[in-house]
Amino acid sequence: MRAVRLGAAFLAGAIALGLSGASGAETVRFAQQYGVGYLPLMVMRHNHLIQKYAAQSGIHDVKITWSTFGGGAAMNAALLSGNLDFASGGVGPLLKIWDKTQGIYDVHGVAALNSLPNLLNTTNPNVHSIADFTDKDRIALPAVKVSIQAITLQMAAAKEWGDKHYDKLDHLTVSMKHPDAMAALLSGGGQIDAHFTSPPYSVEELADPKVHTVLSSYQVLGGKSTFNTLWASAKYRKEHPKMFDAVFKALQAADRFIKAHPEEAAQIYIEEAHSKLPKKLIVSIITNPENEFTTTPKNIMKYADFMYKTGSIKHLPKSWKDVFFKNVWNEPGS
Repeated sequence: MRAVRLGAAFLAGAIALGLSGASGAETVRFAQQYGVGYLPLMVMRHNHLIQKYAAQSGIHDVKITWSTFGGGAAMNAALLSGNLDFASGGVGPLLKIWDKTQGIYDVHGVAALNSLPNLLNTTNPNVHSIADFTDKDRIALPAVKVSIQAITLQMAAAKEWGDKHYDKLDHLTVSMKHPDAMAALLSGGGQIDAHFTSPPYSVEELADPKVHTVLSSYQVLGGKSTFNTLWASAKYRKEHPKMFDAVFKALQAADRFIKAHPEEAAQIYIEEAHSKLPKKLIVSIITNPENEFTTTPKNIMKYADFMYKTGSIKHLPKSWKDVFFKNVWNEPGS
């Protein structure tokens, strides 16, 4: 009888282990920043898309944690310290970590999140081009020298004054989170008088008659360009191939949902971002033809070429595909 009981216990344990193995329990840690550019991630979270596609791969127990960072540099530090699996942010921080981790963590882009213009807005009535800024002006952006806005401003300066003077405006820039920078700009307290930002902050600022736009990132890049991306390490992709694939499929599904259901997507943004903005405003941003939610990387090489030329990165990718995992290589990137 004792042998029977032991056998039954062993069988029960084996069944339990088998079921556990079938469920493939996994924990995934994400991070994002502020703005409509992260709407695909919000839709993924709200609609439980990662869980859906993970389940299709046999992973039925998924714990997902989400964090919010003010800039890409801090997010990269969290990724490299092992406290994050998927980071998101501008092309600049992606290229930085891709460059620094070659042969170590081998961080690559998973996909683009969008193509959105960043606008350099100001309350200074005397500033109509970047050449009009003086030492009295202060330009807010997420992270001095490393954020996508900072690098785009450097590219604009190189066009204005020549390659040797790409950093001519760097001493005017200050690091501020987008919500804080918008509040400072609109309050007129003198802390800043310009803000290089993305929707919805750029749109909110321009609703104030004392604010006007000096520059658009699309002008600098010569057309639509990737603003935000999602990235991870090759180590994570190798050790969690099914979860990696589920995340990418969830992102593609989120893009399709945003395009097909802009009203619902706008409501998701309001709920997930705890936004008090009118739903109509968010819908107008989502449906604006110049704003595109897509996994296709665009104008990545223009940023890479510039950052390599200025010494911001040490390795020059031969193409945008060097920076991204193979899952997006069949897309018409640039």
